[in-house]
This record gives sequence, C-alpha cells and structure tokens, in this order.
Amino acid sequence: MALTFGSVCSGIEAASVAWEPLGWIPAWFSEIEPFPCELLDQRVPWAVNYGDMTTLPERIRAREIEAPDLLCGGTPCQAFSVAGKRQSLADNRGNLILIFCEIANAIEDVRNEDELPPPIIFWENVPGVLRTKDNAFGCFLGELCGAKFPLEVPSRRWPSAGLVAGPKRRVAWRTLDAQFFGVPQRRKRVFVIASSRQGFNPAKVLFERPSLRGDSCESAEKREAIASFAEGGFGTFRQTDDQAGTLKASGGVIWGGVRDFDNRHLS
Repeated sequence: MALTFGSVCSGIEAASVAWEPLGWIPAWFSEIEPFPCELLDQRVPWAVNYGDMTTLPERIRAREIEAPDLLCGGTPCQAFSVAGKRQSLADNRGNLILIFCEIANAIEDVRNEDELPPPIIFWENVPGVLRTKDNAFGCFLGELCGAKFPLEVPSRRWPSAGLVAGPKRRVAWRTLDAQFFGVPQRRKRVFVIASSRQGFNPAKVLFERPSLRGDSCESAEKREAIASFAEGGFGTFRQTDDQAGTLKASGGVIWGGVRDFDNRHLS
C-alpha cells in the first residue's frame, strides 16, 4: 500500500515532486496563497487543498479530513530568518510551528483510534529558528516529543543537530546545506523528523552511520567534520558545534546532547 501524506504551507509542492518516484501519494494540501493554490489545482487536481492550516486540527479530529501516514511542512520562515524581523513566536507566522504540532497530534489521535500506525512527521525551516530569544525551537521540540514544557539549552542557542525522546515521540533534527546535494547554491535548512511508530528511528534517517559511504563532500575538512559527527552514533549523539548540549528538564537522563525522557524510547 502506498504511503499517503498531508502537506501544510504547501507552496508549489516540492514534496510531491520529490516523493512521486517513491510512489507516495498526496492526500491533501494546505495552502492559502493564490498562485500556489492555482498551480496545485492544475498539477494535482485529485488532492484537496484545505486552505488555512489553523483549521486543520479540529477538522481532522472531526474526520472531515483524512489522517495520513505522514505530515510534512515548511512553516513560514520570515519570523526566524535574518531577512525578516525575527519576532519568532510573537509573529503569527512563527506561531504556526505550534499549530503544526497540533495537526500532528490530531492525526496521531485519529490513527490511534483506528488502530493504524502513528504518523511520521517531517518539518523544515531556516537555521535562525535555532537561535531565538524566546526559545521557539525548544517550544517546538517540547510539543513534538510530548514533554509538556519547553526544552532548553544554555544561551538558548540550539546545536545544529540532535535527538530527543519523550513520552509521545522521538524527534531528530539536523541542519543540511543544499550545496552537498547537487544544488549549485549554499542553502542551509533545519530538517526535523519525528514519530512514535514502532521500528522507525528518525535518527537513522538524518544521521550517517559511523562508516560513511563514498565522499560525503569535497573538502577533507568537511569530511572529517561529518565523520566526527557520525561517531556519536544514534543513541549517544555528539554535538557538531561548540555549544554544550545539556538540555534542562526535570527527571530523565542527560548525555552527549541527547535528552531522554523515558529510556525505553532510545532502545
């Protein structure tokens, strides 16, 4: 059976283009800008565009909208980008990262009721989201993993990659640069993958194995950096920058940049 996905802030729907060769099928979109809406209607007429993403949690729980296998989205970056005013969660566009978590929770609740596997969650944004005065990324991680409170790091400058596991989900994130994936430009983005699905480990999707295949990048210095990153493994991730990785939270175990709220989640 083909995997289905719901896409928020769909734009011209790069996700559909990337995943079509895998046989993944868009179940629905959520886009409000006129041009992308028209393009989606022409390119993927069978997938309904439900518009405003803030309406989705209630409509999913009411079973008006399908609860797909995967939720993806790149919520607006202007609130976190150096090109914007960087008002973070005080900006309605920035606050959509928390709405994204509500959508993920609604999908998971419905799928649990129907005895279906939990959804896989995929999100991306600019690296500026890792360095906000109001700890936006910590709020986002806390909501995704089910910590019930924002996670924190010293100086509120989150490392470029990491893994947390909580009562609800395991969450991995990593900053990747398009120049190392065949694109002729430097374009860094933070990618987040989360799920509570049995047998699915987000870290294995985002992090290389200790023995890397082939040349990961052009310079020896960058290859060395990636190798040192991979040595930490999936359960004991090591920081890729100078920022200490201790996460402040009550209870649990802390090691090497990985915060475990329940040891069973990192088995």
